[in-house]
Amino acid sequence: MYVGPAASVQFGAGNGFCFRVIRAHDWSTYDGWALIDGYQLNANGEAVARRSIFVRPAGLRRVTPANGGQPGQRAPLRSARRTGTGTQRGSG
Repeated sequence: MYVGPAASVQFGAGNGFCFRVIRAHDWSTYDGWALIDGYQLNANGEAVARRSIFVRPAGLRRVTPANGGQPGQRAPLRSARRTGTGTQRGSG
């Protein structure tokens, strides 16, 4: 996804970047906003930082190799569903 000024004013003025979404929290937030987790990508598509960002999903743009990594159409953001209170770790 391309995160730029349409997703949040904090990513305007040349501060936009590509972001690989790994989770969209289903927490209650301000109407039209979401908290998402993922990795900020460099120009080569490699993850350089893990981040949690607060964005307007309607402002995110899908980025695909087919369009040369340029921001394209809007892509829907699906919320992750929580299935428990946490993860369990086994011993050993």
